[in-house]
Amino acid sequence: MMRGNDNSDSNAAFQLNDIRVAFALLTRLPLPYPPFDAKRPAAMAAWAYPLVGVGVALLMMLTIWGAMAFGLPAQIAALLALLTALLTTGAMHEDGLADCADGFWGGWTPERRLEIMKDSQIGTYGVLGLLVSFGVRWQAVVLLIEAEALVTLFTVAVLSRAAMVWMMHLLPNARRTGLSQQTGRPTDVTVYAALGIGAASAVLSFGAAAIIPVMLVGAVTFALSKLARSKIGGQTGDVLGGTQQVVECALLITLVALVHNS
Repeated sequence: MMRGNDNSDSNAAFQLNDIRVAFALLTRLPLPYPPFDAKRPAAMAAWAYPLVGVGVALLMMLTIWGAMAFGLPAQIAALLALLTALLTTGAMHEDGLADCADGFWGGWTPERRLEIMKDSQIGTYGVLGLLVSFGVRWQAVVLLIEAEALVTLFTVAVLSRAAMVWMMHLLPNARRTGLSQQTGRPTDVTVYAALGIGAASAVLSFGAAAIIPVMLVGAVTFALSKLARSKIGGQTGDVLGGTQQVVECALLITLVALVHNS
């Protein structure tokens, strides 16, 4: 049974407007976003986070196809695709990863770690985290392009955002302020829907082998939740962004192995 949350399941009905809210929270696309609804916590729209992944992956694939059509090599196409993703999301997940790396390993107490994470400056741990993350993703996308397995980008983008929703549900908010606190915590139904969308994307891409990426996401997210709880006592927006990045890297490495061994 999953942990309790701030909202009752009786208010967890899915709304089409939730998709717009999810895109407003997780991207910088110039879309007509809905006005803020104080009666419906933003966390109720978390089931649609994986759908944002569909949009990001689609833009990446279009970028890759365009680059390849102009005769550019896979390395350049992959780089342009990652830049497209960065522009689409405003690099918010990368920012979360860097802040977590600096805070988790740059402070000795939960209070000091949270203070470091809130600081706009980036430290050594953050720089190294970004270099590793970007390097892994770039090389993995190159290999997926060469293996003609671009469809797996959908699975990666969808599952990594489903992991964010589960993390929101697993841990309490570490701060009384901030984006994560304002967003709230998703209900059981919201979490199940997000995880279901993620699992469905894996099945469509890998069939019976989908159990591998799905279990990987579960294991990595659970491990990260334990780390976040021990370091700062809960989750923040930075933790959610960092989760997306770590899960994405783990998935890309695993999927490259699956594709090249199939």
